[in-house]
Amino acid sequence: MPQIAITLAEGRTPAQIRELIHEVHEAVLRTVNTRPEYIRVVVHEVPRTHWATGDVTLTEMDAASATKEPS
Repeated sequence: MPQIAITLAEGRTPAQIRELIHEVHEAVLRTVNTRPEYIRVVVHEVPRTHWATGDVTLTEMDAASATKEPS
């Protein structure tokens, strides 16, 4: 029974999340010998304030990008 866990930063629409679930389900169905009802896909959304790279949160990166002037 395949179980796929996906972790994303918050910010996608419900339609985008639903499409992601569908596409992952289809990929597993094509590549793994299992029945469709056995495939589990779980999407975890993490607040952008709780996700950091190099000690900078995604929220901080968003703010820095917004304040940069276009080249």
